[in-house]
Amino acid sequence: MQLRLLRHATCVLWVNGVRILIDPMLGRAGSMDPVQGAADQRRIPLVELPLEEGELLRLIARLNGVLVTHLHPDHFDPRAAEILPKTLPVFCQPPDAERLTQLGFQTVVPIEVEHEWRGVRFARTGGRHGTGEVGERMGAVSGFVLRVPGEPSLYLAGDTIWCAEVEASIAGLWPDVIVLNAGAAQLSSGGPITMTAEDVVRVCRAAPHATVVAVHMGALSHCALDRLGLGSALDQAGVLSQVWIPANGESLTFP
Repeated sequence: MQLRLLRHATCVLWVNGVRILIDPMLGRAGSMDPVQGAADQRRIPLVELPLEEGELLRLIARLNGVLVTHLHPDHFDPRAAEILPKTLPVFCQPPDAERLTQLGFQTVVPIEVEHEWRGVRFARTGGRHGTGEVGERMGAVSGFVLRVPGEPSLYLAGDTIWCAEVEASIAGLWPDVIVLNAGAAQLSSGGPITMTAEDVVRVCRAAPHATVVAVHMGALSHCALDRLGLGSALDQAGVLSQVWIPANGESLTFP
């Protein structure tokens, strides 16, 4: 199994002979309006993809499927809706299926609990995209655990803070690799809506056996936590050796 971070939460997963694009935000830097409600009103993304246009199109041509955790524009942007082939199967949470179908995708697969495709078993998990009124406003989000016999299991927690749902997913599914959307994203009011450094430490301590992958940093103006700050906090907590903090474009193969 190989995982490559492109930018933010956009990754490519190679497993069991298939390539799955995760949470595609494919637009050029500055192609989208600022995050609504963020104190920093710069246009997003803040950085380009680590691919030239030709490289991106060749990567897309080799894809077998797409997994979308939720439809916030930093996880599925207008550029993705425009250039991804409409014949690609798109796996999603149930509330997002109708919108993806309206966008022209011909094979939209809402996963209520579990689904198997080409030897990959998907299980949907819960999460909380913040607390209180802000968390309610952010809407439904999901994580997904992917399993293939003979390969490490992969838990994509999605846009969530540390919460009972994440704790239960780790305890019940015991994944080998855990991808966390870090960055401590926060709007101008309310608390964090993605994982803080403290949340990442909690995950490490709940799953000491797992390799933790921290993404979702450096591309959006409301993500206050950067890679350096996260690494420093994890080092102080004594869990840095458990965590991979990839640069854009970097990949890792999991045995």
